[in-house]
Amino acid sequence: MAELARKEASLPPSAPQQDESISPWKEAWRGFRKNKLAVIGTGIVLFFIILALAAPWIAPQGFNEQMISKKLQPPSSEHWFGTDDFGRDILSRVIYGARISLWVGFVAVLGSVIVGSLLGILAGYYGKWIDTVISRVFDIMLAFPSILLAIGIVAVLGPSLENALIAIAVINIPNFGRLIRSKVLSVKQEEYILSAKAIGMKDSRILFHHILPNSMTPIIVQGTLAIATAIIEAAALGFLGLGARAPEPEWGKMLADSKTFLVQAPWTMVFPGIAIMLTVLGFNLMGDGLRDALDPRMKN
Repeated sequence: MAELARKEASLPPSAPQQDESISPWKEAWRGFRKNKLAVIGTGIVLFFIILALAAPWIAPQGFNEQMISKKLQPPSSEHWFGTDDFGRDILSRVIYGARISLWVGFVAVLGSVIVGSLLGILAGYYGKWIDTVISRVFDIMLAFPSILLAIGIVAVLGPSLENALIAIAVINIPNFGRLIRSKVLSVKQEEYILSAKAIGMKDSRILFHHILPNSMTPIIVQGTLAIATAIIEAAALGFLGLGARAPEPEWGKMLADSKTFLVQAPWTMVFPGIAIMLTVLGFNLMGDGLRDALDPRMKN
């Protein structure tokens, strides 16, 4: 045993164990989890997503179930959020309204991302007259206040939730187009892109297999923040009577229908307003957290 101990003592010390390499996405996830506000925002967003998906099972009543004898009742154990002027349960309408607001936000932003990214890639990669035409169109659209442009589009297409969704998608296209254009202008000068061109790789493969994947970080961040903006814009159009139509329980439409009873029954406006505020706050906090986690300039 003594001889064995002497042999072990004579051996050189083992090299310290190297940490496994961490991918950028894992590193970003670690940074995101350390951001308490981002985690809170994600929790709020997940809460409303669960409400929207489980609305038929957790809502106390149907969103259009009317009880005229119980109209404008204050919050109670029977109706936690009270009732509106038709005796409908406000809690149930807020829960079902999460479906509409989240659906409008996600679909409108998805459409904006697809169209804006395609236009931005074409403008940034090919340049010349293509860049000039697309950039001038973006400049013209951005010259109008977004809500006024959305009102104009809905006025032409006709008031409805679907047309409001189209209008919200259209007014957000320039934001994503300019963002992806600026990213493409920097990425296309990288050596691996120049090498791909030199070996004769097709433009479509370069664009969709190399440039677009390396431009996704700002799109993810901007898309998350844009969902919050889209929810506000949908509520604004609904409040003006240009979005959802009765009896759809869209939060902005609920605010518009309740403004007459602000003094008599303030709960009819308070709870839809709180739902809008919390949803927008959740997406903003989550978007800020994603920006801090994915942007290398924000790292210490």
